[in-house]
Amino acid sequence: MQEPRCQEHRPDMPKGSAQWAVILGASSGFGSASAVALARQGFDIVGVHLDRASTLPSAEKTVADIEAAGRQALFFNVDASDAKNRRTIIQQMQNAFGVSPAPSTVRVLLHSLAFGSLRPFLAANGDKAITPAQMDMTLNVMANSLVYWTQDLFDAKLLERGAKILSMTSAGSARVWSHYGAVSAAKAALESHTRQLAYELAPHGVSVNCLRAGVTDTPALRKIPTHQQMLDQVLQRSPSGRLTTVDDVAGFVAHFALAEDTWVTGNVINVDGGEFGLG
Repeated sequence: MQEPRCQEHRPDMPKGSAQWAVILGASSGFGSASAVALARQGFDIVGVHLDRASTLPSAEKTVADIEAAGRQALFFNVDASDAKNRRTIIQQMQNAFGVSPAPSTVRVLLHSLAFGSLRPFLAANGDKAITPAQMDMTLNVMANSLVYWTQDLFDAKLLERGAKILSMTSAGSARVWSHYGAVSAAKAALESHTRQLAYELAPHGVSVNCLRAGVTDTPALRKIPTHQQMLDQVLQRSPSGRLTTVDDVAGFVAHFALAEDTWVTGNVINVDGGEFGLG
């Protein structure tokens, strides 16, 4: 396993007292757009992503956009669900945050990991059925890793009072789509984890919510074999007459992150132009 290593950073920026956001899945889609939107609101960004050479330019562009906003970008190209990687990244975060005049902490944690198996449960029509290892991987990456990152940031005393934890769910947690069974289970688990974390973190002044974005034309969506059918169906029933965009979601993330109170917690918040509730 590759050791986590800072891909890009700006060592000239002062340590301590900054607002930091940790983005899991920072190189594309919701994660990338949210990282840039938060940077434009004054947040420095820790980004964790997993990209090969062919998709690495997307991560590099995200870093460039963050730095163009005058903020620091501390990016790691590793598997965010690996425990050793997680602990090493948090240690490097502590080193980067500094101790003077006051140590920086995490104001926002956004879980936007989109990597899972898209195999059906049953072998039919030439498809191979999902294996136990693929099911476990999907649940671990797309749901359970939220718990483990929260645990380690909490134990490291990096979650400040007033911090916001957000994760990305989808309508697939409650609806059936072809080849989406394992991801659907992960999204349902993610929503359950959100409620439990919200309950346990409420006394510490940290809010935890899921964002249910509308169907969005992202690289992750295009991996679903029936993605074009999904896009067509949503366009037909959307009250707003269009798809959700990553900027719609990123704008909400940046706005919500600046809110001082943490009274909104334990929820699944629709950011979809009415698609789920009205469509």
